[in-house]
Amino acid sequence: MSSEAIVSADAARPASRATRTPTDWKSEAMRRRIAGRYAAERRFRLMGLLAVALSGGFLLFLLVTMMANGVRGFTQTQIALTVDFPRAPILIDPAALKANPDHVLATANLPQVVEHAAEAAFGKDGGRLLSSGAVNALRRAIIADPEILTRKATIKVPASEGIDLAAKSTGSPANEAAVERLEQAGLLSTGFNATFLTASDGTDPMMVGIWGALKGSLLTMAITLGLSFPIGVFAALYLEEYAPRNRWTDLIEVSINNLAAVPSIIFGLLGLAIFLNMMHMPRSAPLVGGMTLALMTMPVIVIAGRNAIKAVPPSIRDAARGIGASPVQVVFHHVLPLALPGILTGTIIGMARALGETAPLLMIGMRAFVASPPGGITDPSTVLPVQIFLWSDEVGRGFIEKTSAAIIVLLVFLLTMNSIAIYLRNKFEKKW
Repeated sequence: MSSEAIVSADAARPASRATRTPTDWKSEAMRRRIAGRYAAERRFRLMGLLAVALSGGFLLFLLVTMMANGVRGFTQTQIALTVDFPRAPILIDPAALKANPDHVLATANLPQVVEHAAEAAFGKDGGRLLSSGAVNALRRAIIADPEILTRKATIKVPASEGIDLAAKSTGSPANEAAVERLEQAGLLSTGFNATFLTASDGTDPMMVGIWGALKGSLLTMAITLGLSFPIGVFAALYLEEYAPRNRWTDLIEVSINNLAAVPSIIFGLLGLAIFLNMMHMPRSAPLVGGMTLALMTMPVIVIAGRNAIKAVPPSIRDAARGIGASPVQVVFHHVLPLALPGILTGTIIGMARALGETAPLLMIGMRAFVASPPGGITDPSTVLPVQIFLWSDEVGRGFIEKTSAAIIVLLVFLLTMNSIAIYLRNKFEKKW
């Protein structure tokens, strides 16, 4: 190319490019711009740190509050009651007691025996110091040692709600004075409240327990997992691996995505209409509760399952087909095992949501007063969130600490369930 052509080409270039000068990174303007970028990055990091600290602070406040109130729910104030059985108004046949102790003690007038012993030990109004559970403590002592009926014995019985609150924190002046007298006499003690873990709902806060609601939650979650997991996984496999791509499939996908965002109470209305009104299944049963929660959990599992199946590399499928695997073998021997960790992640989210739900279970009647644990999936029952809701609505101050203690049990149950699911997810996880 001639020199004249080169000159003409340079002249044809844009003026901005011809007059552009190199960036002076040491200039004052560039230093201010770089300092501004660094400051913006520091502010962003600080805001992220503050957000994490704020979230952690709220979580710590919740845990500390629940533990401070709930730990007292696991303890029980007891009073040493001296019972003079030979002089007590009780008539029991020792032979009949050995043959059928429950029937004999049910008709042995034990409440009057407790009242008589309390008046003899603490005065005219001594019975108000004791809880209704004192009769159960007396019954257990007689069953454990029938010879106790022939002598005077001292038995630790649960104190009343007012005495328990006054011994643990604060109470009325009369109860605080009674606590002081009992402590000076060495008759007051605090021990682990085993009744809270073995009993069911009741009207006396000193005798209520969480076992009935915990067993109901276990049965309900078992039904929910047994229905939602296999149906959700098979639905995800069909939609992702076998279903044709047409407008009907698109409609199903949109419907599943919408179902995952539907309020939970809508599923409660659906369970009420189908399972109770139409199919006439037992009201307030873990079977109905589990089926209702399965309807709510299934869309979450389907969506998570489809995303996990879609994340499996196509080369896995091609390699399996290349060695002669059938379509079913490709799915169940290769695709599903690799997608299982992601499916379990969606299952954890769905089951955690189902465990804490109250509204759909209220719609199917699982807020009834159930004084005994359910014997099966068709027996009347309640669940932990509903039990917490019912206790929080009680007037007695003794139910406050029982509500916090039930929340601790619910959190432990949730953490245990999630820990098992996370262990299974990590066990089946494969990296490539």
